[in-house]
Amino acid sequence: MTKDLFERIKLDKGPLGKWASQAEGYYVFPKLEGPISNRMSFKGKKVITWSINDYLGLANHPEVIKADADAAAEHGMAYPMGARMMSGHTDFHEQLEQECAEFVNKESAYLLNFGYQGIMSAIDALVTKHDIIVYDIDTHACIIDGVRLHQGKRFVYRHNDMESFEKNIKRATKMAEQTGGGILVISEGVFGMRGEQGKLKEIAAFKKQYNFRLMVDDAHGFGTLGEGGRGTGFEQGVQDEIDVYFATFAKSMAGIGAFLAGDKDVIQYLQYNLRSQMFAKSLPMAMVKGALKRLDMMRTMPELKETLWRNTNALQSGLRAAGFDLGSTQTCITPVYLQGDIPEAMAMVNDLRENHGIFCSIVVYPVIPKGLIILRLIPTATHTQEDIDETIKAFSAIREKLENGSYRQVAVS
Repeated sequence: MTKDLFERIKLDKGPLGKWASQAEGYYVFPKLEGPISNRMSFKGKKVITWSINDYLGLANHPEVIKADADAAAEHGMAYPMGARMMSGHTDFHEQLEQECAEFVNKESAYLLNFGYQGIMSAIDALVTKHDIIVYDIDTHACIIDGVRLHQGKRFVYRHNDMESFEKNIKRATKMAEQTGGGILVISEGVFGMRGEQGKLKEIAAFKKQYNFRLMVDDAHGFGTLGEGGRGTGFEQGVQDEIDVYFATFAKSMAGIGAFLAGDKDVIQYLQYNLRSQMFAKSLPMAMVKGALKRLDMMRTMPELKETLWRNTNALQSGLRAAGFDLGSTQTCITPVYLQGDIPEAMAMVNDLRENHGIFCSIVVYPVIPKGLIILRLIPTATHTQEDIDETIKAFSAIREKLENGSYRQVAVS
């Protein structure tokens, strides 16, 4: 007998969904209000905000607000109508693509409406069923979903483990010899949970021995790493070895959209084969002109990145001096590792927000192993030393409660 499709959905809400009645509106889907900044409002209280990827502080920069407002006033939010290939193409879209390509030292670039769908679709377009994908196990969900679209073989290597990488690139090479296909290796420039840089330099070195192309998702590296914020490839001196470079406007540029960059023939192929863009409305002009302004500020205002890193270094050195485990982060992303289960984590975050005025992201199982909690802090150029000092003091207080079992008692009651 055929089952009702929704029967499973009603019974099995998933590892996070089962907490929805307790978590929704507070731990998940929270509502931060007021201007995007280092301090915002949550449930009517001012909190120090460590959960927004506004790395360079551009979200509410006066010049950015004016550029966005002027573009919206001139063009509205609809122009241009239609997909790029049909009726949604403009000189400004071309200008932004050219400037993005020049900024990351690539021959050509292609705008994407959204990063998540864009990189998924790019993976799908770049490989056929005869090709092999090799990717890091810790890559972002958008990459995992893109890999799932692949109808051919795929191999996953242990996170940043070059012994595991070589083992799997050997397997991929042998498989490609049988299928007659090629190999696409995918890594992140910066892994968004741990804050570690991908081992791009080490991966690129394997090109001397194995025949593959390298795709890098640099969502968190673009704007924060390398000369002038040009990304992780510049930071590690291997930008030329990255065959398909991806970055988003949603983090350092505090906007909407993304881009792919690489050799002209590869980008042209994607323009004609990237289904998520071919059949989607063009990026609105207000966002295109806004992105041009943001990119110009990244190029001409190095003090934004300098302030970001001053705050990052102060936060991370202060937390480490207070005895906190930040793992092996090499970037602005600041994960604080603690031991506990989900109910304890919820009680701890409630204490942070209600009694200490600290708002940060909480990461628990199934994103990370059971028994581990990550409080993930994202410093920005808008944070102050006062924010940092208050946060370290608050973290020391909640760690003491976590270790003495106070949160466990709250969770049980």
